[in-house]
Amino acid sequence: MYSLVCIECGKENDEMKYKCICDGLLEVRFDLSRLEIDFKLDGRDLKVWKYRSLLPVKSEPVTLKEGGTPLYRLERLEKELEIRRIYVKHEGLNPSGSFKDRGMTVGITKALELKKTAVACASTGNTSASMAMYAAKSGLKAFVLLPAGKVAIGKVAQALMHGAEVIGIKGNFDDALRIVREVCERAGIYLLNSVNPFRLEGQKTIAYEIVDEIGTPDAVILPVGNAGNISAVFKGFKEFKKLQLIDRVPKMIGIQAKGAAPIYRAFKEGESKITPVTNPETIATAIRIGNPVNARKALRAIHDSKGLVEVVSDHEIISAQRKLAKNGIGVEPASASSVAGLIKLIRNGEIERDSTIVCIATGNLLKDPETVIRVCGEPKMVEADVEKIMSFVTQIS
Repeated sequence: MYSLVCIECGKENDEMKYKCICDGLLEVRFDLSRLEIDFKLDGRDLKVWKYRSLLPVKSEPVTLKEGGTPLYRLERLEKELEIRRIYVKHEGLNPSGSFKDRGMTVGITKALELKKTAVACASTGNTSASMAMYAAKSGLKAFVLLPAGKVAIGKVAQALMHGAEVIGIKGNFDDALRIVREVCERAGIYLLNSVNPFRLEGQKTIAYEIVDEIGTPDAVILPVGNAGNISAVFKGFKEFKKLQLIDRVPKMIGIQAKGAAPIYRAFKEGESKITPVTNPETIATAIRIGNPVNARKALRAIHDSKGLVEVVSDHEIISAQRKLAKNGIGVEPASASSVAGLIKLIRNGEIERDSTIVCIATGNLLKDPETVIRVCGEPKMVEADVEKIMSFVTQIS
C-alpha cells in the first residue's frame, strides 16, 4: 500500500534506509487509489491514530494519546492586525509538550516492527524528550546526543527522567546529528531524527486535524529548524487533496530565526540547496539549527504551495511569545516565531486581510523556563506581612 521513494531520483528503497544511495531524502508514498479511508472529517475524536489508514504501520501503535491539540482562535489579535481569522494550534499540549510526539508514536511503533531494541537521536531538546518518553513506554533503550550547554534544562530533564542515556558533546546540533547517524549505522540502532521518513508521517496529522476541525485555511505558518515539520504538514494537505477530501492546499509559510536562517537565504536567492550556517545562534533553541537535514523537502513544500519564508529577530520572537501569553497561550520561544512571522508579514503587506491563518505553536512554555526568567525577571520579594503585601498590591494597582 506504500513505498519508500527517493525525492530526487525516484528509486524505491527498503524500510531500513534513511537516505537513498544517491543521497536523496526518502518519502513514504501511498497508493492512494487502493486506500480505504476509515475515518470521517467530522471534527470529533481528533488524535494521531484516528487517521491510521494513512499511516505506514501494521502493528498496534505505541501511543500516549498524542494529537487532538487545541486550535485557539485569537480574536484580539485579529482585530489588532485586521485579519479575518487567526488560529494557533498548540502542539505544546501533546504528552511530552511538543509536536514531536506525533512523529515519535509512529517512529517508535516502526522501530518495534523492524525488531529494533534501541533508538537514538541528536536533539536541540524536544526530540530527545519525546523519544525518551515513547522509548520508555515501549521498553526500548534510548540514546540522546545534545550540544552541551545549548539545550533548555526542561527538555534535558525530561530525557533524563524517562531513562534515556543523555550525552552532551562539545559542538552544535549539526555535529550531534552527523555523529549519531554514523553511530546508528555502525551499532544497528534505529535513528529517530526527522531524516527518518516514518517519523514525519506522524507529524503530517497536524494537517489532517486542521482540516477536520475548520476546513482548509489560506495559509499555515510554522517555525522552521530542521525543516521536517513544514514538509510533513504539506504532505498531509497534499494527500487529502489527492483523495479529494479538500479542493486546495494552503500556502506553507516557514519562519526562521535571524541567527539560524539557511532556508530563508536559499528561498530569497532562488536556490534549491542551502548554504549551511556554521554557528547558528538564537534565543529560540528549538530552531537553532544551521544545516537542516530536510531543507530540500521544505523548499519543495514552500514552492509547490506558493508559500514563502520569513526571518524574525529574537526581539520579535519574545514580543510574540508575550503576546501569546497575554492571550492565555504559553509557548516556548521557537513556537512564538510563527506568530512573530505572521505579524511581520502582515505589516509588510504579504498576507491578505481576508485570510484564515493557522500558526503552529510547536512547544510548551515550560520547555524553556530559563528564558522566561531572563525575559520576565525574578519574582518580587516582599516580607511575609499582610500590610507589606497590601502596600505592594496597592502600588501595582
